[in-house]
Amino acid sequence: MTRIERIEASKHKRGRVLVFLEGGELLKITEQELLDFGLRKGDELEEETLSRLKKAAGVSDVKSTAAELIGKKAMSRASLERKLREKGASEAEARYAGEWLEAIGAIDDAAYAAALVRHCAAKGYGPAKVREKLYEKGVPRELWEEAMEELGDNETLIERFLQSKLKGQTPDEKEKKRLFDALIRRGFSWGDVKRVFGRVMDTYFEED
Repeated sequence: MTRIERIEASKHKRGRVLVFLEGGELLKITEQELLDFGLRKGDELEEETLSRLKKAAGVSDVKSTAAELIGKKAMSRASLERKLREKGASEAEARYAGEWLEAIGAIDDAAYAAALVRHCAAKGYGPAKVREKLYEKGVPRELWEEAMEELGDNETLIERFLQSKLKGQTPDEKEKKRLFDALIRRGFSWGDVKRVFGRVMDTYFEED
């Protein structure tokens, strides 16, 4: 049996309750655990009850951390769970927090994937680079195809990139190679780049 010496509200974190146990042990729980377990100063906790209390407190702490992370930055469920494990959560705790946020609509991998693709399109990335980003951010593969519809037409994206870089100036051979290589690095296929590049360059020469 372990006796509760005193219970105090945390001065630093809202909703956090500090439970001081005999022997100097300190438990950080939420108001929900305080109510669920009916804790009071002077209570004697059996080992089984103490174990359940610690487990419940651990889950609540991970859920709180998960909510904070999502509040700061949108991310996929897989990325969230990875970050929680990096912060010390067990695999089960991280998975539970991910399921909880998904259930209340705070995480939506499909919506996140679509937003990520739109962001990549705005940066001028091509399909290969976008897929790389989807993989990097932990978006499930079954969501990629639908999300990729947000990317738009490859040739339009390539032409937009070239126009933004050329700004009406006719490039020399060195500049052409630099732009061509940049488009390949951005994830566009060699065939698409060559086709659009040739069309855009022809336009410049016609104007000359």
